[in-house]
Amino acid sequence: MLAEELLDLRNAGARPVLDPRVRKVVLDVMKASIVHTVMIDHETLGSMGQAAHLQRPHGLLLINPRSGSGRPDADELAREADARGVEAHILRQGEDAGELARATEAVALGMAGGDGSLGLVAGVAIERDLPFVCVPFGTRNHFARDIGLDRNDPLAALAAFESGRELRIDVGRVDGRVFLNNVSFGIYARLVRRREAHRQRRDAFARVRALWLTAQHRHPEPLTLNGERLDARIVLIANNSYELDVFDLGAREQLDGGALHAYIAHGWLPRTWDDRRGTTFTVEGVGNLRAAVDGEPVELGRRSELRIEPRALRILVP
Repeated sequence: MLAEELLDLRNAGARPVLDPRVRKVVLDVMKASIVHTVMIDHETLGSMGQAAHLQRPHGLLLINPRSGSGRPDADELAREADARGVEAHILRQGEDAGELARATEAVALGMAGGDGSLGLVAGVAIERDLPFVCVPFGTRNHFARDIGLDRNDPLAALAAFESGRELRIDVGRVDGRVFLNNVSFGIYARLVRRREAHRQRRDAFARVRALWLTAQHRHPEPLTLNGERLDARIVLIANNSYELDVFDLGAREQLDGGALHAYIAHGWLPRTWDDRRGTTFTVEGVGNLRAAVDGEPVELGRRSELRIEPRALRILVP
């Protein structure tokens, strides 16, 4: 009907514009074309749910220029993101990454930074039910390692914006704040705070100096875990289980196990860990708790609640 209406070019009482034989040929061609177009439309609509992951999402990548010192630099990373159709924004002093992530209309949120930079934007992704992209751009990048990224190739991680490969992973929360890796109390938290205080020095010297100063404090800070008084140098509460050694965090085999692990190290030079598993933990101190959340120093209240949120974060990987 549509083809015939398009070709009905007669005025009232006038002769047909086209010869009837020519008109029939044109009608046959147009009908075939219209039928083919309708079939394509039906196929597209029917397969949209299956193929939606192949469509490139409009993404926002926030870049913390203070996270790393290697290559590429922040400007190079931003140019590569723009070339891939991803809006890139290099954070300026005083800008709030969370506010920018809440304000955008992008359908995927990315953060380029170290472990301490990721949680804030990941938390907004959870609030808005948007997928999250991690771009390793810091010094250690433990989270990037645990989701299978090459920690030395931030440009390759940008492919996640268009890959369509989505995982669901657990996150932890401490007093409502998202953490992706762990929260530490005791000697490690003290070390992190001192390392940050001496960040103006070269990183290697800052770390050695912080370790030396921390070693002078041989008495553990009094802490209680779920009401139990601990005599522990280190308390580390992790999002899922780590391969752990006293002086290093190993990899995690899974990020969707649905549990927190509280690792407790006793003694001046601890060699073993007491591993406790649960979905919630309460940590209390004598005064305000000094902690490190994903490697960033924070000061909490005298009592902190930690819990797991199973499979809360949608994450895109290349």
